[in-house]
Amino acid sequence: MTTPAAPAGPRIPEAVHRRRWAILGVLMLSLLIVVLDNSILNVAIKTISTPAPVGLGATQSELEWAINAYTLVFAGLLFSAGLLGDRVGRKKVLLGGLAVFGIGSALAAESGSPGQLIAFRALMALGAAFVMPATLAVLMNVFEREEQPKAIGIWAGGVGLAIAIGPITGGVLLDHFWWGSVFLINVPIVLVAVALMVWLVPDSRDPSPGRIDPVGVVLSVVGLVLLVYGIIKGGELADFTDTTVLVTIVAGLAVLTGFVLHEKRSDHPSIDITYFKNKVFSAAIAAIALVFFALMGVTFFSVFYTQSVRGYSPLETGLLMLPLAVAQMIFAPRARLVVDRFGNKATTTGGLVVIAGTLLAFATFDEDTPIWLLEVVFFLMGTGMAHIMTPTSVVIMQALPREKAGSASALSNTFRQVGGALGIAVLGSVLSTSYRNGIQDHLTALPAGLRETAGESIEATLGVAARLGPRGRELVGPADDAFLHAMHVTAVWGAGVAVIGAVVVALFLPGKPQTDAQGAQQEGELTKKG
Repeated sequence: MTTPAAPAGPRIPEAVHRRRWAILGVLMLSLLIVVLDNSILNVAIKTISTPAPVGLGATQSELEWAINAYTLVFAGLLFSAGLLGDRVGRKKVLLGGLAVFGIGSALAAESGSPGQLIAFRALMALGAAFVMPATLAVLMNVFEREEQPKAIGIWAGGVGLAIAIGPITGGVLLDHFWWGSVFLINVPIVLVAVALMVWLVPDSRDPSPGRIDPVGVVLSVVGLVLLVYGIIKGGELADFTDTTVLVTIVAGLAVLTGFVLHEKRSDHPSIDITYFKNKVFSAAIAAIALVFFALMGVTFFSVFYTQSVRGYSPLETGLLMLPLAVAQMIFAPRARLVVDRFGNKATTTGGLVVIAGTLLAFATFDEDTPIWLLEVVFFLMGTGMAHIMTPTSVVIMQALPREKAGSASALSNTFRQVGGALGIAVLGSVLSTSYRNGIQDHLTALPAGLRETAGESIEATLGVAARLGPRGRELVGPADDAFLHAMHVTAVWGAGVAVIGAVVVALFLPGKPQTDAQGAQQEGELTKKG
């Protein structure tokens, strides 16, 4: 009778338990700024690509790096940040991460060149890497196991809220202020989050924390940067057989192979490779990585579709993306109910199939497609994402002991960010290569230097066309056609990745959880029904 109550008392004090929902609200506010930054940037990339004084004149490859500098540093440091939180206390790590993120945001807002923006985005990622895993780790330490799926569902819904607020906020700011305002907006949010966290959030740590693995951190970051650089460079040159591209990609793969070997031999690895012997855990991680691979790539090209091809403003683009966020907010907290009825396998597989279908829909869009169809596709995409994120997050977080919550959260977020970074790199390069191949025949009359610049992206082509005046108008139609073809090719690639994810999940994720209280409850219900 007393056995179940014994561990709950010292782990979750009554005072903490009473304010657990308020704590969840503060954690979601902290999460909000991390996700908000990328979702705001999504609608700002066209403005930033515009020549000064409106923007920075960033090329498509520089835009990819502005996004990937964040995701790569974020992904590379997440696991060590999770371990540091386990060691010194999650609250301390959260507060420090928020402070660094706020400073990086203020500096990014004042960037004078694409290079500076890339560097300050990396600084922001350094702070964000300490925020993201700590929020989920604190959550796992203030909620009892039976409430964790509900809390994680609400936490995942916070991602949807950020996706909703981000583009709209970015659009409003860009309509009234300069492009740097999309970063400066983070500063007041950071100040509010820090004040609430000091007041409400309890500290927690792992009584037996792991040691930091600096060699593993360096190898993972270097390997990922080399790999992503090679992929982006190949897209920029529209030639993946170029020596520089091949050498960089091979070097990146070699360093990542060295990272895996180092982790297997280390007695304090950054990533415990033994976790991946559990097929359920591995399938859940793979599902998260693959869905973000597809979605981050789609988000990247959809902004250019709505703004460059369809002519919508940043604010209108933000409003167009609202159904995606609304669907996440509606369904993420309720996805656990679908899991209760149908199990993890059916729910997650179904979500990935929906994602694949929505990506294929992009392959049918042109400049005259009714805009309500885009809204339906975004809503379905958000619905599919909600039914992937919640069940896989629960599987991952409950696969490890509560004391290792920081490590489990870091693993989940590491593969999410790596998947997203590779999605932007690979699908961005497919987009860039397809676009350059489609537009180059229409640029032959331009001088060599201008021809090279105009072929980098649709925004670069339209920029050159605007400078040429009436003579450049003949480039607008071919630019739209080349971009639409490139978007169709990229969407099919993304759909293929989502299908692979669905197959992996269908093969390895269980129909219903077998090793936790939720699974036992499901099994009991099914037995009664039988």
